[in-house]
Amino acid sequence: MTIKAIQQFQLRTVLGTEKKARETLQLVEKAGYNGIELNGFMIKKMPMVVRMLTRMAGMPMGRSGNLHWKKLMAESNLKVVSVHEDLGSILNRTQEIIDEAKAFGTEYVVVTGMHHFDYSDKKAVLELIDKLNRAGKMLKEGGIHFLYHNHNCEFRKIEPGKTAFELIMENTDPQYVNFEFDSYWATEAGVDALGLMETLGERMKLYHINDRGTRVTGKTGSILKSDSMELGYGNMNLTAMIETAKKCGVKAIILESHKNWIDKSPVKSFQVSADFLNKHV
Repeated sequence: MTIKAIQQFQLRTVLGTEKKARETLQLVEKAGYNGIELNGFMIKKMPMVVRMLTRMAGMPMGRSGNLHWKKLMAESNLKVVSVHEDLGSILNRTQEIIDEAKAFGTEYVVVTGMHHFDYSDKKAVLELIDKLNRAGKMLKEGGIHFLYHNHNCEFRKIEPGKTAFELIMENTDPQYVNFEFDSYWATEAGVDALGLMETLGERMKLYHINDRGTRVTGKTGSILKSDSMELGYGNMNLTAMIETAKKCGVKAIILESHKNWIDKSPVKSFQVSADFLNKHV
């Protein structure tokens, strides 16, 4: 059975206390989700730089790192499908990362696109690929699978006709590195997200889902800015993407709507998106 999960990042504004976090997780379950994806920087004391960067991006983090997440998850019926970590921690504190993943009962550790990294620099991307292969090998030796999660930055061209993401796909070793594919960011970058999912095939172990469209009230101009939307309310071909993800055998389909929520409520947003997931997954 494919797990329907939610990314912890979407819940960041409704996890302020143990009581509030417990209530929010119960609402997640009630909506029909049976999994959650955790972030290392949200389950531990959060570095000030992370708090500052996310606030500057209009996505303040709150203080979820102060909560007892192992206890919260033990009390919940939600399965932890993966833990997101940064590449430096994986390479330098490998055993700690392995132990953390196992403590939460997951077999997957995920790294996301590098911050302040030039994905148009082929030499830099090849060096990154070497680090990804090394990190994946180290995690595999500890019984944990390593996945790479894309944003839109990986779809910059490193040379005519080839993106950094394609170079990463071609040069990472499937024994050690596979993928958590995010179709929203691929679509935002203007590439064929569905085609990439088909190309990844069984290397796509987890699938991040979101929709992309516009939410505007009142008078508008002739050109609107697209943003994150509840599933089914944007213009992405999510039905085909879900079918492809299931055909590829993904372990979980994970919602992450990062902002632009209905009534500015992440809870209302995941409840509306759950209607779509419950119908199609």
